[in-house]
Amino acid sequence: MKDFWDTRYSDDIFAYGVQPNLFFAAELSKLSPGKLLLPAEGEGRNAVFAAQQGWQAHAFDLSEKGKTKALQLAKQRNVCIHYQVVSAETAEYPEFFFDAAALIYAHFPLSLRKKIHRKTASFIRPGGILIFEGFSKSHQENQKSNPLAGGPKNPDMLFSLMEIQQDFEDFDLQLCDEREILLNEGLYHKGKANVIRLIGIRK
Repeated sequence: MKDFWDTRYSDDIFAYGVQPNLFFAAELSKLSPGKLLLPAEGEGRNAVFAAQQGWQAHAFDLSEKGKTKALQLAKQRNVCIHYQVVSAETAEYPEFFFDAAALIYAHFPLSLRKKIHRKTASFIRPGGILIFEGFSKSHQENQKSNPLAGGPKNPDMLFSLMEIQQDFEDFDLQLCDEREILLNEGLYHKGKANVIRLIGIRK
């Protein structure tokens, strides 16, 4: 997967644009700034936005190319972000270190998904917030009709509502639903999408 993402992020154009995910931006703007974790952050669009809002943004991704572009974008926007090149399985932070975390289109193999989600949850302090948006299993129909719809081609890496509710059982869920939206994020998230959105407060 590292080679795939390094290739995708090797172009000068930002694969998913330089603007933050709309759901993430709207929900983050409701919170008081603190320490934020962004796993699988790619080219840094969400981390840079968070830093502009006063957050201490910590991000990681498998891709060295992603990090290079994220730091480039941060420099252009005159903010600082903390970015590691590391896998989600091996990323380590202190327990309860973050005030919030956001998983935005962070899809993992079925064998690792629950472990990574639980690990991410352990980094969020009690009372902290989780923001989640990812493609649902229903999104397969959009992928068939639109090659730019985005998302993993392996259906096991798409999410069901029940899976996400179970993975984040340590949260009081303020929102957890599946809906159809229109995406316009860079080159690879374009058109109709079926997504799961979650907002949770760590118990």
